[in-house]
Amino acid sequence: MRRFSKAERFNGYRDIFTFEEQGLKYLAFGKAALEAGQTYRADTEQCEAVIVLLKGKATVSTGGKTWNGLGGRRTVFEGKATAVYVPCQSSFVIEAETELEVGICKAKAEKRFEPFVVYPEEVVVHRRGKKTWKREVHDIIADNADGRVHRIVLGETFNEPGSWSSYPPHKHDGEHAPEEPDLEEIYYYQVDPEQGFGVQLHYTKDGEIDDAYIVRQGDSFAIDKGYHPVAAAGGYRVYYLWFMAGPTGRTLKPYDDPDHRWLTR
Repeated sequence: MRRFSKAERFNGYRDIFTFEEQGLKYLAFGKAALEAGQTYRADTEQCEAVIVLLKGKATVSTGGKTWNGLGGRRTVFEGKATAVYVPCQSSFVIEAETELEVGICKAKAEKRFEPFVVYPEEVVVHRRGKKTWKREVHDIIADNADGRVHRIVLGETFNEPGSWSSYPPHKHDGEHAPEEPDLEEIYYYQVDPEQGFGVQLHYTKDGEIDDAYIVRQGDSFAIDKGYHPVAAAGGYRVYYLWFMAGPTGRTLKPYDDPDHRWLTR
């Protein structure tokens, strides 16, 4: 399974992780980079999708609805996100009003709902952790979307310089069900300033997975199982867009590594 994807520069749309190559059952991810006036059209088919505006302004149309002037962040570190939910078995059009970057987050779905927009003022902000594992988590499609989406849960996390997130190390692969949910996850990273870096750890207790990746601007990571803490290098903030789906519903109850639970006391 290809779990880590390095960033590439491109214009238009590109699949980052697909169902065929990544080995996940529920998630796929792509990104569109458009110049002002360019458009991207697609069908969701068997997936529900969330279009997350990373940079710039856009007009988005789907299901007979059109929203103009969405977004406006110059970077993901400037304000809260705008996102558009597109149900399965739908088509959508994204038109760039300015230079535009969007993440297109896909989750397998059989139930069809109505499209909607999550505006910045609707994003729920959590400040989690302490000491060197403080981080800010923005819920975009979470409890606010109960009854409005099928499987997907989505948000953004911001690590301060030198700090950790997804920490103490946790996972959600269903190994310890019913205490632990079974949810796949994908991360998409950005860094401030963008020449910086972070580190993504990934491990299982049996040692089958015991990896570390250098995270740079625009990289992505697919998580099928295991613990997955993230660290930002000194002097650099690390951001990641994250989204999850799986067979156990939309309840988030991560399972902490027992060796490190003492950190939460």
